[in-house]
Amino acid sequence: MGDKLKLYNVPERKIAISVAYLYEPSIYEKSPMIKVASVILAAGYGTRMKSDLPKMMHPVMGCPMIVWAVQTAEVVSHLRPVVVVGHRKELIQDLLGTRVRYAEQAEMLGTGHAVMQATALLKGQSDMVLVTYGDMPLLRSSTIAPLVERMQAQWHSSSTERPAIVMLTVERADAQGFGRVIRNARGEIQKIVEEADCTVEQKKLTELNPGIYCFDAEWLWDNLSAIELSAKGEYYLTDMVAIAVQQGRLVESLPAPVEDVDGINTRVHLSHATTVMRRRILERHMVNGVTIIDPQNTYIEDSVLVGQDSVIWPGTVLQGQTVIGSHSTIGPHAQIVNSTIGNHCRVIYSFIEQARMDDGSEIGPFGHLRKGAHLGEGVHMGNFGEVKNSYLGPGTKMGHFSYIGDATVGRGVNIGAGTVTCNYDGRAKHETQIGDNVFLGSDTMLVAPVSLGDAAATGAGAVVTKDVPPGALAYGVPAHIAKPNDSSST
Repeated sequence: MGDKLKLYNVPERKIAISVAYLYEPSIYEKSPMIKVASVILAAGYGTRMKSDLPKMMHPVMGCPMIVWAVQTAEVVSHLRPVVVVGHRKELIQDLLGTRVRYAEQAEMLGTGHAVMQATALLKGQSDMVLVTYGDMPLLRSSTIAPLVERMQAQWHSSSTERPAIVMLTVERADAQGFGRVIRNARGEIQKIVEEADCTVEQKKLTELNPGIYCFDAEWLWDNLSAIELSAKGEYYLTDMVAIAVQQGRLVESLPAPVEDVDGINTRVHLSHATTVMRRRILERHMVNGVTIIDPQNTYIEDSVLVGQDSVIWPGTVLQGQTVIGSHSTIGPHAQIVNSTIGNHCRVIYSFIEQARMDDGSEIGPFGHLRKGAHLGEGVHMGNFGEVKNSYLGPGTKMGHFSYIGDATVGRGVNIGAGTVTCNYDGRAKHETQIGDNVFLGSDTMLVAPVSLGDAAATGAGAVVTKDVPPGALAYGVPAHIAKPNDSSST
């Protein structure tokens, strides 16, 4: 699956972005003549997660695992995927909305029973049915597409000559609860035995069934009812393999990469999956021209976009709908959430959330951009500064230990160390307006609502409670406007 370089206008400027496409639709060409439907099983309780949150809703690299499963299925499906829901179904439905269709498994009676719930939605609607699981976020479209392709290659053979099932198998010493694949002396698959039903000898087998199947749709819907209730009181979808063999139908298999079919049952499994997904995302950014100094200590969620020739230093966390432009330096130890960072920017030891930095701006160390903060081109924001819901115009310099909130700051402004916009009076927030080329002396307090005209200035420690005209100097506590030839202002 390839990665691509796209041009994004984010906003009003072009940034070359390295996109970590883990699921690239172009790798698989859907046949217009042979329709594929998909069923994603996601009804389980996930009790071993020990969580109030349904297992399928736990995130892997910022994305709930059920979303990963849907993304994968969408690549090969002609129809909207059907998600079989059960425990706390409303959470999955609220998340996915109309992106998928839903079948409900009210009673947890096994995987075969779960697929039965999709019969009314899918019977007669497709030629093939792909079955996957909502708790396998590492499964890639490049792994399941060959199942469909194998079935398609033999589709025009007679029904007795083409396979009823093409399935994935995996070789692994740790069974992780998967059933064992039983073959005859000729190497043909005969049946799947669930781990709970395995004999001592069968448990020694290392070819496992991760439960990913592509079915001949007509055969599947005609034979699902033949599954018998197990001793455990469940209907196993794995029994469809033995049913096909008994009818003389072919069952074929393809090998799967071990990490692709790692299921998640516990939070230990969740951490392993997160490690693999984090590595995949980082590798794709690096292939597309992003330097990541220490991948072991860098976290970039799948939704993040990063421009070419940017450098990501250790300890950096990039989350949500964050966009980083080209030739920018991020970190060390920067956290950026749902924010846009331009080209040639620098962020060091700082936290940025729902904010924007235009080209050439810089922050840190130990700066904080809160919601609605916007640094214009070439803005410098020093250490221990904080900006909230404010715009700092191009070329403005903000000294250390300053706070700017609910303000509009013009071009070329010098914000001295310790400057504070006093925007809250105990009842409401008020705005501060600062014109171009204003000089704010250290420890200036701007008591909003207040405005300062172009080229105005304040003396160190001034407490400004009234508007300052353009070009005027305000000083003192409370500040007053210096008159011409006022020697006390010099």
